Amino acid sequence: MKALLKFCAVVDGVNERIGRWASWLTLIAVLVCTVNALVRYSLHMSSNAWLELQWYLNAGMFLLVAAYALRINAHVRIDVIAGKLSPRAQAWIDVFGGLFFLLPMALIIAWYSWPSLVNSWNIQEMSSDSGGLIRWPMRVLIPVAFVLLALQGVSEIIKRCAFLAGRGPNPAAHSGEPKREGA
Repeated sequence: MKALLKFCAVVDGVNERIGRWASWLTLIAVLVCTVNALVRYSLHMSSNAWLELQWYLNAGMFLLVAAYALRINAHVRIDVIAGKLSPRAQAWIDVFGGLFFLLPMALIIAWYSWPSLVNSWNIQEMSSDSGGLIRWPMRVLIPVAFVLLALQGVSEIIKRCAFLAGRGPNPAAHSGEPKREGA
């Protein structure tokens, strides 16, 4: 179990660093959007590349922070129901959901996105919009993000199993989620 928990620590660390780094893409997207709007309305100049860059930055941020959101327990869940359950029941739900929903979904998306990436790379796919950007860099992020999400899912399942076996703390209680006032 110690080796598995060390694996979890590595996955958690990688996804935390990637998630924190990727969150800065939001600021860059806002700056690009602002400059683009200022140039468009003040100088009457525009470029599809700037619009697509905003889309790339937003998509990159959302894809790359998904595993980090799972790691800090900030993902969507039905708290009205889960909040009324014991920590052990919540851990069992997380294990079941991870094994039967999260992992299959993440791996299927990563698998099926690969041919699209390879094709985009081979043909050096460009945006169909005039002045648009090359597409394969965004297509790379899809399998990468879903593999990271699957790895984080495995980490969360291992940590929940360790908790259920009495060999670790409740990962939901020690998730790294920012503490709220009065909570």
